[in-house]
Amino acid sequence: MAFSDPEAGELQFDYLLVDAFIVDLVSARALSSALEMGVVDLFLDHGRLTVAELQQRVTFEPSCIKLFLDLLIHAGVIAGDNEGYVLTPRFMKVLPYRDLLVAKLDFAHFAAHDFIDSFSFMISDVRAFRKRAGMFRLFNYGNSTVQTPENHQRTMKWMRITTVLTKYEAQACFSKHSFSGYRHMLDIGGNSGEFALQACRNYPELRVTVFDLPVVCDIGQQHLAKEPESGRITFTRGNALVEVLPAGFDLVTFKSVLHDWPEREALMFLDKACRALQKGGTILVFERGAFETGASGLPYSLIPMVLFSHTFRTPEWYCDYLAAHGFVSISVQWVRLDVPFMLVTAVKE
Repeated sequence: MAFSDPEAGELQFDYLLVDAFIVDLVSARALSSALEMGVVDLFLDHGRLTVAELQQRVTFEPSCIKLFLDLLIHAGVIAGDNEGYVLTPRFMKVLPYRDLLVAKLDFAHFAAHDFIDSFSFMISDVRAFRKRAGMFRLFNYGNSTVQTPENHQRTMKWMRITTVLTKYEAQACFSKHSFSGYRHMLDIGGNSGEFALQACRNYPELRVTVFDLPVVCDIGQQHLAKEPESGRITFTRGNALVEVLPAGFDLVTFKSVLHDWPEREALMFLDKACRALQKGGTILVFERGAFETGASGLPYSLIPMVLFSHTFRTPEWYCDYLAAHGFVSISVQWVRLDVPFMLVTAVKE
């Protein structure tokens, strides 16, 4: 087994700059309001704006606009004074990743309620915490088995977040493991097909089957409908807990899937992945690993990951399983994104 140092040779991806604007709740909430109310777009359209010009274009309580602008200055979003305000060059650099910025802001705001209301349960009684926390009602996969308007809307809420995260995180996976040479990939729990899409964009010879719950697949097909690569991506509807997976693949992937499940179910998924994989094929697991607070503590952007922190497994857990099932060339690599990600790969003999 080959292990690389998670601290060594860290890759820097420009999109990680968004986290610098989600450091504390107050600044993050002010930035969300600036995006929601169209204030950021006004600055993009007009450059420098005075208080009076902002008040002409956006409805503000007169007593609150100075507070709002001061918070945005503190957050590093704008700079200026009574003569006028502009977006900072540093903030301008994150706007190409606006979808990620908005998704991470929304995810942090949603998770903050559970952190404030139920953190004592999280650190004392995980079972009680999961029953109380809105996060686990949001990620309720039971809502994704039968297509109804209500289930569609509920599933869309969490898929919007996971799709945007995957859009960016996928590039880190490809930077550590080339998909060149693979022809038929099975992405178990492949969500909206975003990981499959990014893989097909990077590797033109690849075809992918996404296996996921029926409502997830319906939304995924809509998500990819206009993409040129959609013809190489097939959605297969089913429940991996109870159904046999298609077989004959030379690459089977789990991207941010297995941490969602208790050990019994996670092992079941791995068993089925092994059967779906042809001899000489590769299994690939790309998952968040455990993270530490460090000297500066945790930023507000990581509140959602705090709520899931008890579910992140060690690479040894995966390696022990793969070794016991006869896999060879077992490898673990690390890449540091918002938290450390592990990339575990192994070959089926």
